[in-house]
Amino acid sequence: MSPPQRERRQRETGDAERLYVLTGDPDGAARAPLDLVTMVISRTEPTPTVQPEQAAILRLCRAPLSVAEISAYLSLPFSVVTALVTDLLAIELVESRAPIVRTTLPDRSLLEAVMHGLQKL
Repeated sequence: MSPPQRERRQRETGDAERLYVLTGDPDGAARAPLDLVTMVISRTEPTPTVQPEQAAILRLCRAPLSVAEISAYLSLPFSVVTALVTDLLAIELVESRAPIVRTTLPDRSLLEAVMHGLQKL
């Protein structure tokens, strides 16, 4: 599967003001607890009522992507992406989850023992 293509955005003089309006509350108190590695996946296609940046997130997240990847693909600051994803989470257009922690995966020595056992068969 190929990585998602970067959304092309034109930089305008009013871009900073638009980002400020998108983020809503300045202190970020109502934002979801997202970090750089939180995985986001869309639950549906973009609706006509969502903002263009949110529609871009929904298109990108057909396969799970981290918040950092979304930020990079859209060339938006992390804080703006967290505000947009928080809004999408509130209206249940996306789901988020923590990444799989390596300590919950099977021990490497166990996997090697199974592999050697299968090779002896």
